[in-house]
Amino acid sequence: MLPPASFLHEREKIEQRWPAAIRFIEERCLNEFFAEDMADVGIALQGGGYNTLIRALQKLGLANVHGDSKIPLYVMNVAYPLVDAEFERFCRGKRAVLVVEEGQPNFVEQNVANILRQLDIDTKLHGKDVLPLAGDYNTATVLAGVRAFLERYGFVEPQAQPERRQRPIGIPVIAVPAAPPAAPAPAMRQPALAFADGDLEDDAQDDGDGNRIPVGSPVGSIMAYQQGWLAAADDLPPLSETVHPRPPGLCTGCPERPIFTAIKLIERELGAHHISADIGCHLFSILPPFNLGSTTMGYGLGSASSAAFTVAPGSAPAAKRAISIMGDGGFWHNGLTSGIANAVFNRSDNLTVIVDNNYSSATGGQDIPSSRALNPTRSTGHEIERAVKGVGVDWVRTIKRTYDLKAMMATLREALTTPEQGPKVLIAQSECMLNRQRREKKQVRQALADGQRVVRERFGVDPDTCTGDHSCIRLSGCPSLSIRDNPDPLRTDPVAMVIDSCVGCGNCGEVAHAAVLCPSFYRAQIVSNPTRWDRLLQRVRTAVIGWLQRGDARRRARYAF
Repeated sequence: MLPPASFLHEREKIEQRWPAAIRFIEERCLNEFFAEDMADVGIALQGGGYNTLIRALQKLGLANVHGDSKIPLYVMNVAYPLVDAEFERFCRGKRAVLVVEEGQPNFVEQNVANILRQLDIDTKLHGKDVLPLAGDYNTATVLAGVRAFLERYGFVEPQAQPERRQRPIGIPVIAVPAAPPAAPAPAMRQPALAFADGDLEDDAQDDGDGNRIPVGSPVGSIMAYQQGWLAAADDLPPLSETVHPRPPGLCTGCPERPIFTAIKLIERELGAHHISADIGCHLFSILPPFNLGSTTMGYGLGSASSAAFTVAPGSAPAAKRAISIMGDGGFWHNGLTSGIANAVFNRSDNLTVIVDNNYSSATGGQDIPSSRALNPTRSTGHEIERAVKGVGVDWVRTIKRTYDLKAMMATLREALTTPEQGPKVLIAQSECMLNRQRREKKQVRQALADGQRVVRERFGVDPDTCTGDHSCIRLSGCPSLSIRDNPDPLRTDPVAMVIDSCVGCGNCGEVAHAAVLCPSFYRAQIVSNPTRWDRLLQRVRTAVIGWLQRGDARRRARYAF
């Protein structure tokens, strides 16, 4: 729509649709008022921050667990458009109002300031002057800003800043006379507590109820230890500086994990490459433990963002082909044209890895043109490989199982070193584990209820064999992998372990074998509702393994001291 016709639509928006939206918000009470007349200050916020603000007010003693607040709240469940009449109702008669608005610029705060000015309301407005200009508004951040606001208007006592002096923890010592007297030795004094600064505690201290406790007694020593600990705790750094944040990551058993593991292992051989990331689950590759991804532009633009790295064939930069990551959802969104067709047209020599997990997984598992599922209302089953070849790509490889780490590495190595010129596309296929688990868990539960035989696979780590290298963790980052104390008293390095959330994808074992040929991983089959053959086979296995173990124990006993 071009001017002047667009001006007519703009007038319609301002004169008809905007007032209709305001009436809709007011008539249905979409925005909420809480404790409106409880105080002469108030807090206006967007609906998404309500729970965080209530928690902050609870910490200040101004709200309870049911959300009842002692401070008036105006919750904008509809942040656009703002309703002038509701702001006039909330701000009229109040000394000050705090606007809690995450992000920058502070559009809501500026709009509210304009509303108050036009209505000639002299309520003082606060916002980014007590809250951070940018960043996450978590409970601690909101608590600090709300406290500063309420302290200014006398609703909260100013927080006293304790003297940050570390008190050393007391060490019990025995006080003895300088020289032994000739007369019978008097009873020895009770132990006193000596501190590094040379001060001695009194011979007794108070237990809090008025009772004197000798310092040298066990109770006195414990109390002195606790007091020293509490004093020292004041000098500890903030929790955010001592506890490492856990970054978000891929789900347990995600088929995309071995793709990035293979890229990291290939980069060990061929050196670092420029990697263009894309929007989707695979964007977690930019975080530990993979740390892969140099640029991110937008959904389906992984291949397009590497277009600037198209260089002349045979030149020195051409030896390091750029790698683009793209999901199947982004591919059908616009990657086929803006990425693949553009690479063909410009004769790119880079590699594009298309992660084909059957769904648009990052947005909830919706079907897409390449989904394998039968959809009665959508056309599915369109192969990505046919679409890629249809726009002119000659070098196309498809990996049917991404968990085959050796095949992934071999194909990546070929794509990055082949002398063949032109765009290269690697399609890595495996079903999204989250959607697969949603489907299979229902089937397993039904089969167990019907008494059918069900076999589930789990992986584990033999603690006696694990060397503590932890390549399985460093190269996969699977949430099911953790560490525990080494059972061998002569070894101090913790060993790896697999926790119960394991889904049996086998990536950890593949990674360990590819990295260090680790023999500590084993695969176990859990058989529910076993048949007679399963029970007989288990008894035979147990007998054979027991016989071998007893023979091994006898051989080792001959050499024991």
